[in-house]
Amino acid sequence: MSGLGAAAEEKTTFKQRPQVKVNEYKENQNISYMSLRPVQTTVLGKTAKVYLAPFSFSNYKLDQLKCSKSLLGKNANSVVAYKKRKKTEIKKTCRRILTPKMKATSPKAGSTYQKSSLDAHTEGNKLSPKSTSEAMILSVDMESSQDGDSDEDSIPGLDDFSGLSPYERKRLKNISENADFFASLQLSESAARLREMIKKRQPPESKRKKPKKRENEIGCRRSMRLLKVDPSGVPLPPTPIQPTLLEDETPLLPPGPLEMTLENRDDNNELFKGFLQTWAEMSKTSSKNTEKGLSSIKSYKDNLNGMVISEDTVYKVTKGPVFSLAVHPSVTRTLVAAGAKSGQVGLWDLTQQPKEDGVYVFYPHTQPVSCLYFSPANPAHILSLSYDGTLRCGDFSKAIFEEVYRNERSSFSSFDFLAEDASTLIVGHWDGNMSLVDRRTPGTSYEKLINSSLTKIRTVHVHPVHRQYFITAGLRDIHIYDARHLNPRGNQPLVSLTEHEKSIASAYFSPLTGNRVVTTCADCKLRIFDSSCISSQIPLLTTIRHNTITGRWLTRFQAMWDPKQEDCVIVGSMAHPRRVEIFHETGKKVHSFLGECLASVCSINAMHPTQYILAGGNSSGKIHVFMN
Repeated sequence: MSGLGAAAEEKTTFKQRPQVKVNEYKENQNISYMSLRPVQTTVLGKTAKVYLAPFSFSNYKLDQLKCSKSLLGKNANSVVAYKKRKKTEIKKTCRRILTPKMKATSPKAGSTYQKSSLDAHTEGNKLSPKSTSEAMILSVDMESSQDGDSDEDSIPGLDDFSGLSPYERKRLKNISENADFFASLQLSESAARLREMIKKRQPPESKRKKPKKRENEIGCRRSMRLLKVDPSGVPLPPTPIQPTLLEDETPLLPPGPLEMTLENRDDNNELFKGFLQTWAEMSKTSSKNTEKGLSSIKSYKDNLNGMVISEDTVYKVTKGPVFSLAVHPSVTRTLVAAGAKSGQVGLWDLTQQPKEDGVYVFYPHTQPVSCLYFSPANPAHILSLSYDGTLRCGDFSKAIFEEVYRNERSSFSSFDFLAEDASTLIVGHWDGNMSLVDRRTPGTSYEKLINSSLTKIRTVHVHPVHRQYFITAGLRDIHIYDARHLNPRGNQPLVSLTEHEKSIASAYFSPLTGNRVVTTCADCKLRIFDSSCISSQIPLLTTIRHNTITGRWLTRFQAMWDPKQEDCVIVGSMAHPRRVEIFHETGKKVHSFLGECLASVCSINAMHPTQYILAGGNSSGKIHVFMN
């Protein structure tokens, strides 16, 4: 493309100016015209047309040097015709011969070529016009020599080598200039100097000399107390080392019964004495509930809609999260018991006003109270089980906490009554073992220690009708055992439920007939099984989708049956606004307890066995009560 552009430019330039190049001499300003005659010659394998104009300064006058216009026009036409014929041949010849030579030419060879061309040009200029009567004026009629680039003409020696294209002339010029520039920088000398500077080693640091210790110098003063030396110089006897407790380790309370010592008020308070008198009167009343048939869902919903929460029914009872709840079966007073993570057991009598006067807090344990029940035989007794390996019974008629079962080498998780008179208990351990405890036997030991096939036991619950059966919730399996055939060495369950994909929180029989089992799992599902016929397998009836991810700081959800309506389940919720939800065994939502005073998640909930009273506990120790 560059060759075609140069040819077009040459054609235009040729029409605008004559093809005669005149050597003008400053010494001779009188010569203005000349005559021309063409002569053909060959230079480096290329044909060129040269016009020779002989003249003499002495023989010719100024008028005789005029060139006729017809001759100039004729010569111009011949030049144009010649260019048209040889245009393609010149291009091919330049590409075939000159281009390979220029590619192989090094900057050094290029400089040599420029030097030789410059010498030839200088020798030609040494000829004096005075000593020569005739002068030759050359005009090379080639395509590459018609470009009027001033940069190319400035390179010495390239005008004689007319076969180079403008691009090659520019390239040679750039190579020459770059070589001269890098030579002027003297980079090799600078690099050599830098290498010498790096090789030079730095002088080694002088080590500081330690001062010599003087013999008579007095040493630093030291505390004689830290040196365990008497001021007189006599060494002190060694102090006895006291055992240090770990951060997670808490000391156990001494074995035996504990007095009911109030933590939130004075023991000699008249209110507390009246509270104990109230519990003594409750022990004379019967706690047996008359069984009623299930009410219709419509009437059940109407009663639930009448339950409300207010500021008077919300109060912080315990210190720390609530781990267990129980509602007293009394129909004359509303009493709620809460077991806390700190080991406290708090009692709240909602019939007393102001509400602060109805709260009584005790410390029967040192670790979380995970299970809490009022005795079905004596309503004045409350049994509490803790992680610290103790099971105690609070007798308010005597104002003491009796120790029922103690095992310092194990941690308890849950318990339930095997007999209706609360004389025998089944206790679950966190290590997967189970203990059979008889309260009629003197002492605080177990009757039988049973090894289960579970690695952990979270909850234990006894069948309400066939009390020989009980269900245990493990890490991911649920087992049903027969208490009559328990072997201390190992036991195979009657039924094993393996449908759960993640960790299980709880498993409970329905409260009246035991024909249903509800489980709470970390896979955000509540499952209801048909346990009407306990055999090798019990079918899954319903799966309820429910968010059970409470996180690290909230107590895990445990779905509980409503003791009045055994086909309905009560469970906490993570939804906003905060609420407590009730589901039917078919999976339909029956009711949601809402209120402005319910501003936190109630993980643990308990329902009154005969009244429409619901209590819920949160992670800060507050108790929320919904009631008619």
